[in-house]
Amino acid sequence: MIPNVVSQHLEDAASQRTVRSVLTRAPHVRLLHLGRLDERLAANLDGLSIAGEGGVRMVQASLASPSAGALFVAAVSALAHRDLGRIDRLLALTDAVPDALRALASAFGWVSAADLRGIATPLLASSEPMHRWLGIAACALHRVDPGAALASALEQPHALLRSRALQGAGELGRRDLLSICLAHLIDDDAACQFAAARSAVLLGDDRQAPQALQHIALTPGPSQRAALALSVLRADPEAARALVRQLTTQDAPLRTLIRAAGLAGDSKVVPWLIKHMSDDVHTRLAGESFSCITGLDLAALNLERKPPEGDGNGPSDDPSDDNVAMDEDDRLPWPDADKIATWWRANGHRYAPGTRYFMGEPPSPAHCLAVLRTGFQRQRIAAADYLSLMKPGTPLFNIAAPAWRQERQLAQLGV
Repeated sequence: MIPNVVSQHLEDAASQRTVRSVLTRAPHVRLLHLGRLDERLAANLDGLSIAGEGGVRMVQASLASPSAGALFVAAVSALAHRDLGRIDRLLALTDAVPDALRALASAFGWVSAADLRGIATPLLASSEPMHRWLGIAACALHRVDPGAALASALEQPHALLRSRALQGAGELGRRDLLSICLAHLIDDDAACQFAAARSAVLLGDDRQAPQALQHIALTPGPSQRAALALSVLRADPEAARALVRQLTTQDAPLRTLIRAAGLAGDSKVVPWLIKHMSDDVHTRLAGESFSCITGLDLAALNLERKPPEGDGNGPSDDPSDDNVAMDEDDRLPWPDADKIATWWRANGHRYAPGTRYFMGEPPSPAHCLAVLRTGFQRQRIAAADYLSLMKPGTPLFNIAAPAWRQERQLAQLGV
Protein backbone atom coordinates (compact mmCIF):
# COMPACT_ATOMS: atom_id res chain seq x y z
CA MET A 1 0.00 0.00 0.00
CA ILE A 2 1.19 3.51 -0.87
CA PRO A 3 -0.35 5.71 1.86
CA ASN A 4 -0.34 8.93 -0.15
CA VAL A 5 -2.18 7.28 -3.03
CA VAL A 6 -4.76 5.64 -0.78
CA SER A 7 -5.25 8.90 1.11
CA GLN A 8 -5.99 10.62 -2.19
CA HIS A 9 -8.53 7.92 -3.07
CA LEU A 10 -10.20 8.50 0.29
CA GLU A 11 -10.28 12.28 -0.04
CA ASP A 12 -11.56 12.16 -3.61
CA ALA A 13 -14.26 9.60 -2.87
CA ALA A 14 -15.61 11.63 0.06
CA SER A 15 -15.56 14.81 -2.01
CA GLN A 16 -17.21 13.18 -5.03
CA ARG A 17 -20.01 11.80 -2.89
CA THR A 18 -20.70 15.33 -1.63
CA VAL A 19 -20.72 16.67 -5.18
CA ARG A 20 -22.97 13.82 -6.27
CA SER A 21 -25.55 14.61 -3.60
CA VAL A 22 -25.94 18.03 -5.24
CA LEU A 23 -25.80 16.88 -8.86
CA THR A 24 -28.63 14.37 -8.50
CA ARG A 25 -31.01 17.36 -8.32
CA ALA A 26 -29.06 19.79 -10.46
CA PRO A 27 -30.66 21.62 -13.41
CA HIS A 28 -27.73 21.09 -15.80
CA VAL A 29 -26.88 17.40 -15.26
CA ARG A 30 -28.04 14.58 -17.51
CA LEU A 31 -27.72 10.84 -16.86
CA LEU A 32 -24.61 10.83 -19.04
CA HIS A 33 -22.92 13.42 -16.80
CA LEU A 34 -23.94 11.59 -13.64
CA GLY A 35 -22.43 8.43 -15.10
CA ARG A 36 -19.06 10.09 -15.61
CA LEU A 37 -18.94 11.16 -11.96
CA ASP A 38 -20.09 7.72 -10.85
CA GLU A 39 -17.22 6.11 -12.76
CA ARG A 40 -14.69 8.31 -10.96
CA LEU A 41 -16.31 7.66 -7.58
CA ALA A 42 -16.33 3.90 -8.22
CA ALA A 43 -12.66 4.00 -9.21
CA ASN A 44 -11.68 5.73 -5.97
CA LEU A 45 -13.75 3.32 -3.88
CA ASP A 46 -12.05 0.44 -5.72
CA GLY A 47 -8.67 1.95 -4.87
CA LEU A 48 -9.57 1.92 -1.19
CA SER A 49 -10.84 -1.66 -1.42
CA ILE A 50 -7.65 -2.87 -3.13
CA ALA A 51 -5.62 -1.34 -0.28
CA GLY A 52 -7.06 -4.02 2.03
CA GLU A 53 -6.74 -3.62 5.79
CA GLY A 54 -4.55 -0.57 5.38
CA GLY A 55 -7.35 1.12 3.46
CA VAL A 56 -9.85 0.15 6.16
CA ARG A 57 -7.65 1.72 8.83
CA MET A 58 -7.38 4.95 6.87
CA VAL A 59 -11.15 5.05 6.36
CA GLN A 60 -11.68 4.53 10.08
CA ALA A 61 -9.14 7.22 10.93
CA SER A 62 -11.03 9.72 8.73
CA LEU A 63 -13.97 9.47 11.14
CA ALA A 64 -12.00 11.33 13.80
CA SER A 65 -13.43 14.46 12.16
CA PRO A 66 -16.42 12.94 10.40
CA SER A 67 -18.22 14.45 7.43
CA ALA A 68 -21.09 13.18 5.33
CA GLY A 69 -18.63 12.16 2.61
CA ALA A 70 -16.44 10.28 5.08
CA LEU A 71 -19.49 8.47 6.50
CA PHE A 72 -20.51 7.41 2.99
CA VAL A 73 -17.06 5.98 2.26
CA ALA A 74 -16.92 4.25 5.64
CA ALA A 75 -20.36 2.71 5.12
CA VAL A 76 -19.44 1.40 1.65
CA SER A 77 -16.29 -0.13 3.19
CA ALA A 78 -18.27 -1.70 6.04
CA LEU A 79 -20.78 -3.19 3.60
CA ALA A 80 -17.99 -4.63 1.47
CA HIS A 81 -16.72 -6.43 4.58
CA ARG A 82 -20.26 -7.27 5.81
CA ASP A 83 -19.38 -5.65 9.12
CA LEU A 84 -22.61 -4.86 11.00
CA GLY A 85 -20.59 -3.70 14.01
CA ARG A 86 -19.07 -0.89 11.97
CA ILE A 87 -22.54 0.03 10.68
CA ASP A 88 -23.68 0.32 14.31
CA ARG A 89 -20.81 2.66 15.09
CA LEU A 90 -21.58 4.79 12.05
CA LEU A 91 -25.21 5.10 13.13
CA ALA A 92 -23.97 6.38 16.49
CA LEU A 93 -22.37 9.33 14.66
CA THR A 94 -25.56 10.53 13.00
CA ASP A 95 -26.37 13.11 15.66
CA ALA A 96 -22.95 14.71 15.29
CA VAL A 97 -22.74 15.01 11.49
CA PRO A 98 -25.12 17.08 9.36
CA ASP A 99 -26.82 15.04 6.62
CA ALA A 100 -25.40 11.85 8.16
CA LEU A 101 -28.51 9.70 7.71
CA ARG A 102 -28.78 10.63 4.05
CA ALA A 103 -25.08 9.80 3.59
CA LEU A 104 -25.48 6.37 5.19
CA ALA A 105 -28.59 5.63 3.15
CA SER A 106 -26.84 6.69 -0.04
CA ALA A 107 -24.05 4.19 0.69
CA PHE A 108 -26.65 1.42 0.95
CA GLY A 109 -28.17 2.66 -2.30
CA TRP A 110 -24.77 2.79 -4.00
CA VAL A 111 -23.67 -0.80 -3.43
CA SER A 112 -25.26 -3.63 -5.37
CA ALA A 113 -28.23 -5.55 -4.01
CA ALA A 114 -25.95 -8.58 -3.66
CA ASP A 115 -23.77 -6.65 -1.20
CA LEU A 116 -26.79 -6.20 1.08
CA ARG A 117 -27.52 -9.89 1.47
CA GLY A 118 -27.19 -10.80 5.11
CA ILE A 119 -27.18 -7.09 6.02
CA ALA A 120 -30.66 -5.75 5.26
CA THR A 121 -32.57 -8.60 6.91
CA PRO A 122 -31.01 -8.19 10.39
CA LEU A 123 -31.55 -4.42 10.17
CA LEU A 124 -35.23 -4.87 9.33
CA ALA A 125 -35.65 -7.34 12.20
CA SER A 126 -33.85 -5.20 14.76
CA SER A 127 -35.56 -3.72 17.80
CA GLU A 128 -33.61 -0.49 17.25
CA PRO A 129 -35.68 2.08 15.28
CA MET A 130 -32.68 3.51 13.43
CA HIS A 131 -31.54 0.05 12.35
CA ARG A 132 -34.99 -0.52 10.88
CA TRP A 133 -34.93 2.95 9.31
CA LEU A 134 -31.71 2.09 7.52
CA GLY A 135 -33.01 -1.32 6.42
CA ILE A 136 -36.16 0.20 4.94
CA ALA A 137 -34.17 2.99 3.28
CA ALA A 138 -31.84 0.41 1.72
CA CYS A 139 -34.74 -1.64 0.33
CA ALA A 140 -36.57 1.44 -0.94
CA LEU A 141 -33.50 2.82 -2.70
CA HIS A 142 -33.09 -0.48 -4.54
CA ARG A 143 -36.86 -0.67 -5.09
CA VAL A 144 -36.91 -4.04 -3.33
CA ASP A 145 -40.06 -4.69 -1.31
CA PRO A 146 -39.21 -5.49 2.34
CA GLY A 147 -42.63 -7.10 2.75
CA ALA A 148 -44.23 -7.18 6.19
CA ALA A 149 -41.39 -5.15 7.70
CA LEU A 150 -42.63 -2.08 5.81
CA ALA A 151 -46.22 -2.40 7.00
CA SER A 152 -45.01 -2.93 10.58
CA ALA A 153 -42.84 0.19 10.47
CA LEU A 154 -45.81 2.33 9.41
CA GLU A 155 -47.30 1.96 12.87
CA GLN A 156 -44.18 2.56 14.94
CA PRO A 157 -44.06 5.39 17.52
CA HIS A 158 -40.63 6.49 16.24
CA ALA A 159 -41.49 9.37 13.87
CA LEU A 160 -38.36 9.13 11.71
CA LEU A 161 -38.90 5.41 11.11
CA ARG A 162 -42.60 5.93 10.45
CA SER A 163 -41.89 8.74 7.99
CA ARG A 164 -39.36 6.65 6.04
CA ALA A 165 -41.79 3.76 5.86
CA LEU A 166 -44.57 6.05 4.58
CA GLN A 167 -42.19 7.41 1.95
CA GLY A 168 -41.17 3.89 0.98
CA ALA A 169 -44.77 2.81 0.45
CA GLY A 170 -45.09 5.32 -2.40
CA GLU A 171 -41.63 4.64 -3.84
CA LEU A 172 -42.32 0.92 -3.98
CA GLY A 173 -45.86 1.20 -5.35
CA ARG A 174 -47.40 -0.64 -2.37
CA ARG A 175 -51.09 0.04 -3.14
CA ASP A 176 -52.06 -2.43 -0.40
CA LEU A 177 -50.76 0.15 2.09
CA LEU A 178 -52.84 3.03 0.71
CA SER A 179 -55.41 2.93 3.51
CA ILE A 180 -52.64 3.14 6.13
CA CYS A 181 -51.08 6.10 4.31
CA LEU A 182 -54.46 7.83 4.31
CA ALA A 183 -54.80 7.25 8.05
CA HIS A 184 -51.52 9.10 8.57
CA LEU A 185 -52.70 12.25 6.81
CA ILE A 186 -53.48 13.47 10.33
CA ASP A 187 -50.25 12.14 11.87
CA ASP A 188 -48.87 14.19 14.77
CA ASP A 189 -45.57 14.58 12.92
CA ALA A 190 -45.43 17.04 9.99
CA ALA A 191 -42.88 14.98 8.05
CA CYS A 192 -45.10 11.91 8.38
CA GLN A 193 -48.10 13.90 7.15
CA PHE A 194 -46.20 14.93 4.02
CA ALA A 195 -44.81 11.44 3.38
CA ALA A 196 -48.29 9.98 3.79
CA ALA A 197 -49.89 12.54 1.45
CA ARG A 198 -47.20 12.17 -1.21
CA SER A 199 -47.30 8.38 -1.16
CA ALA A 200 -51.09 8.23 -1.16
CA VAL A 201 -51.19 10.49 -4.23
CA LEU A 202 -48.60 8.33 -6.01
CA LEU A 203 -50.62 5.24 -5.07
CA GLY A 204 -53.72 6.64 -6.75
CA ASP A 205 -55.91 8.29 -4.12
CA ASP A 206 -57.86 11.13 -5.73
CA ARG A 207 -59.81 12.49 -2.76
CA GLN A 208 -58.25 12.95 0.66
CA ALA A 209 -54.55 12.87 -0.22
CA PRO A 210 -54.59 15.55 -2.96
CA GLN A 211 -56.37 17.92 -0.59
CA ALA A 212 -53.83 17.22 2.17
CA LEU A 213 -50.92 17.61 -0.24
CA GLN A 214 -52.30 20.89 -1.56
CA HIS A 215 -52.67 22.20 1.98
CA ILE A 216 -48.97 21.52 2.55
CA ALA A 217 -48.20 23.11 -0.84
CA LEU A 218 -49.93 26.34 0.23
CA THR A 219 -48.32 26.47 3.68
CA PRO A 220 -44.74 27.73 4.13
CA GLY A 221 -42.56 24.95 5.49
CA PRO A 222 -39.80 22.46 4.64
CA SER A 223 -42.08 20.26 2.51
CA GLN A 224 -43.88 23.05 0.64
CA ARG A 225 -41.79 22.97 -2.51
CA ALA A 226 -42.00 19.21 -3.00
CA ALA A 227 -45.71 19.19 -2.16
CA LEU A 228 -46.38 21.99 -4.64
CA ALA A 229 -44.51 20.22 -7.45
CA LEU A 230 -46.47 16.97 -7.05
CA SER A 231 -49.77 18.83 -6.53
CA VAL A 232 -49.31 20.67 -9.82
CA LEU A 233 -48.25 17.55 -11.72
CA ARG A 234 -51.20 15.43 -10.60
CA ALA A 235 -53.83 18.15 -11.13
CA ASP A 236 -55.69 18.54 -14.41
CA PRO A 237 -54.76 21.69 -16.38
CA GLU A 238 -57.58 23.83 -14.98
CA ALA A 239 -56.93 22.72 -11.38
CA ALA A 240 -53.21 23.40 -11.85
CA ARG A 241 -53.96 26.94 -13.07
CA ALA A 242 -56.29 27.46 -10.10
CA LEU A 243 -53.56 26.37 -7.71
CA VAL A 244 -51.11 28.85 -9.24
CA ARG A 245 -53.76 31.60 -8.98
CA GLN A 246 -54.30 30.73 -5.32
CA LEU A 247 -50.57 31.09 -4.70
CA THR A 248 -50.76 34.51 -6.33
CA THR A 249 -53.53 35.63 -3.97
CA GLN A 250 -51.39 34.50 -1.03
CA ASP A 251 -48.49 36.69 -2.20
CA ALA A 252 -46.28 33.67 -2.73
CA PRO A 253 -42.68 34.45 -3.73
CA LEU A 254 -42.23 35.09 -7.43
CA ARG A 255 -39.79 32.18 -7.68
CA THR A 256 -42.49 29.84 -6.41
CA LEU A 257 -44.94 31.13 -9.01
CA ILE A 258 -42.42 30.81 -11.86
CA ARG A 259 -41.53 27.27 -10.86
CA ALA A 260 -45.18 26.23 -10.51
CA ALA A 261 -46.09 27.81 -13.86
CA GLY A 262 -43.48 25.71 -15.62
CA LEU A 263 -44.72 22.49 -14.03
CA ALA A 264 -48.34 23.38 -14.84
CA GLY A 265 -47.30 23.33 -18.50
CA ASP A 266 -49.83 25.84 -19.88
CA SER A 267 -48.55 27.78 -22.88
CA LYS A 268 -50.66 30.78 -21.83
CA VAL A 269 -47.99 31.68 -19.27
CA VAL A 270 -45.12 31.77 -21.78
CA PRO A 271 -45.37 35.56 -22.48
CA TRP A 272 -45.32 36.13 -18.72
CA LEU A 273 -42.24 33.93 -18.38
CA ILE A 274 -40.51 35.79 -21.23
CA LYS A 275 -41.20 39.07 -19.44
CA HIS A 276 -39.37 37.78 -16.36
CA MET A 277 -36.39 36.72 -18.49
CA SER A 278 -35.46 40.42 -18.58
CA ASP A 279 -35.05 40.37 -14.80
CA ASP A 280 -31.57 39.12 -13.86
CA VAL A 281 -32.80 37.79 -10.52
CA HIS A 282 -35.43 35.50 -12.03
CA THR A 283 -34.29 35.11 -15.64
CA ARG A 284 -32.66 31.68 -15.36
CA LEU A 285 -35.57 30.15 -13.46
CA ALA A 286 -38.00 31.63 -15.99
CA GLY A 287 -35.89 30.07 -18.74
CA GLU A 288 -36.00 26.69 -17.01
CA SER A 289 -39.80 26.87 -16.70
CA PHE A 290 -40.03 27.85 -20.37
CA SER A 291 -37.95 24.79 -21.24
CA CYS A 292 -40.12 22.60 -19.01
CA ILE A 293 -43.11 23.60 -21.14
CA THR A 294 -41.54 23.69 -24.60
CA GLY A 295 -38.75 21.12 -24.27
CA LEU A 296 -36.20 23.56 -25.76
CA ASP A 297 -32.53 23.39 -24.78
CA LEU A 298 -31.75 27.12 -24.68
CA ALA A 299 -27.98 26.66 -24.78
CA ALA A 300 -28.05 24.18 -27.67
CA LEU A 301 -30.33 26.47 -29.71
CA ASN A 302 -28.31 29.61 -29.00
CA LEU A 303 -31.22 31.23 -27.17
CA GLU A 304 -29.06 32.36 -24.28
CA ARG A 305 -27.07 35.48 -23.48
CA LYS A 306 -23.92 36.22 -21.57
CA PRO A 307 -24.24 36.52 -17.78
CA PRO A 308 -24.27 40.10 -16.48
CA GLU A 309 -21.04 41.56 -15.18
CA GLY A 310 -20.54 41.04 -11.47
CA ASP A 311 -23.33 38.51 -11.08
CA GLY A 312 -23.81 38.49 -7.31
CA ASN A 313 -25.76 35.27 -6.90
CA GLY A 314 -24.29 32.65 -4.59
CA PRO A 315 -21.04 32.71 -2.59
CA SER A 316 -18.13 34.87 -3.66
CA ASP A 317 -14.37 34.69 -3.11
CA ASP A 318 -14.53 37.57 -0.63
CA PRO A 319 -13.75 36.20 2.87
CA SER A 320 -15.78 39.02 4.42
CA ASP A 321 -18.90 38.05 2.44
CA ASP A 322 -21.42 36.32 4.71
CA ASN A 323 -23.34 34.85 1.77
CA VAL A 324 -22.26 31.19 1.67
CA ALA A 325 -25.44 29.73 0.14
CA MET A 326 -25.17 27.93 -3.19
CA ASP A 327 -26.97 29.59 -6.08
CA GLU A 328 -30.07 27.52 -6.81
CA ASP A 329 -29.89 28.54 -10.48
CA ASP A 330 -26.19 27.75 -10.88
CA ARG A 331 -25.33 26.40 -14.34
CA LEU A 332 -28.73 27.23 -15.81
CA PRO A 333 -28.47 29.19 -19.09
CA TRP A 334 -29.13 32.93 -19.11
CA PRO A 335 -32.03 33.20 -21.58
CA ASP A 336 -32.07 35.94 -24.19
CA ALA A 337 -35.58 37.35 -23.83
CA ASP A 338 -35.58 38.97 -27.29
CA LYS A 339 -34.45 35.82 -29.10
CA ILE A 340 -36.96 33.69 -27.21
CA ALA A 341 -39.79 36.16 -27.89
CA THR A 342 -38.94 35.96 -31.60
CA TRP A 343 -38.92 32.17 -31.45
CA TRP A 344 -42.26 32.15 -29.64
CA ARG A 345 -43.92 34.42 -32.18
CA ALA A 346 -42.88 32.00 -34.93
CA ASN A 347 -43.60 28.73 -33.08
CA GLY A 348 -46.06 29.44 -30.28
CA HIS A 349 -49.00 28.28 -32.41
CA ARG A 350 -47.73 24.72 -31.97
CA TYR A 351 -48.69 24.82 -28.28
CA ALA A 352 -52.46 24.80 -27.82
CA PRO A 353 -53.66 26.96 -24.89
CA GLY A 354 -55.29 24.88 -22.18
CA THR A 355 -53.31 21.75 -23.08
CA ARG A 356 -50.68 20.60 -20.61
CA TYR A 357 -47.17 20.31 -22.01
CA PHE A 358 -44.15 18.70 -20.42
CA MET A 359 -40.87 19.04 -22.28
CA GLY A 360 -42.64 19.90 -25.53
CA GLU A 361 -45.36 17.25 -25.55
CA PRO A 362 -48.43 16.30 -23.53
CA PRO A 363 -47.28 13.88 -20.81
CA SER A 364 -47.43 10.21 -21.79
CA PRO A 365 -45.56 7.14 -20.54
CA ALA A 366 -43.43 6.93 -23.68
CA HIS A 367 -42.55 10.62 -23.58
CA CYS A 368 -41.69 10.54 -19.86
CA LEU A 369 -39.42 7.54 -20.41
CA ALA A 370 -37.66 9.50 -23.16
CA VAL A 371 -37.14 12.39 -20.72
CA LEU A 372 -35.66 9.94 -18.21
CA ARG A 373 -33.15 8.98 -20.90
CA THR A 374 -32.17 12.46 -22.15
CA GLY A 375 -33.45 15.11 -19.74
CA PHE A 376 -31.73 17.08 -17.01
CA GLN A 377 -32.10 15.86 -13.44
CA ARG A 378 -34.87 18.27 -12.40
CA GLN A 379 -36.80 17.32 -15.53
CA ARG A 380 -36.16 13.64 -14.81
CA ILE A 381 -37.62 14.04 -11.31
CA ALA A 382 -40.87 15.29 -12.84
CA ALA A 383 -40.83 12.52 -15.46
CA ALA A 384 -40.49 9.87 -12.75
CA ASP A 385 -43.41 11.39 -10.80
CA TYR A 386 -45.55 11.47 -13.93
CA LEU A 387 -44.93 7.78 -14.62
CA SER A 388 -46.15 6.78 -11.17
CA LEU A 389 -49.10 9.20 -11.33
CA MET A 390 -50.22 7.88 -14.72
CA LYS A 391 -50.13 4.27 -13.50
CA PRO A 392 -50.57 4.11 -9.71
CA GLY A 393 -48.66 1.23 -8.21
CA THR A 394 -45.70 1.75 -10.52
CA PRO A 395 -42.53 1.95 -8.40
CA LEU A 396 -41.02 5.42 -8.57
CA PHE A 397 -38.01 5.49 -10.91
CA ASN A 398 -34.93 6.31 -8.80
CA ILE A 399 -33.16 9.16 -10.61
CA ALA A 400 -30.45 9.20 -7.91
CA ALA A 401 -29.39 5.56 -8.29
CA PRO A 402 -25.93 4.81 -9.70
CA ALA A 403 -25.99 5.66 -13.39
CA TRP A 404 -25.23 2.11 -14.54
CA ARG A 405 -28.22 0.81 -12.56
CA GLN A 406 -30.47 3.46 -14.13
CA GLU A 407 -29.14 2.56 -17.59
CA ARG A 408 -29.93 -1.08 -16.96
CA GLN A 409 -33.48 -0.30 -15.83
CA LEU A 410 -34.12 1.98 -18.80
CA ALA A 411 -32.89 -0.76 -21.14
CA GLN A 412 -35.34 -3.17 -19.48
CA LEU A 413 -38.10 -0.62 -20.11
CA GLY A 414 -37.13 -0.48 -23.77
CA VAL A 415 -35.70 3.04 -23.73
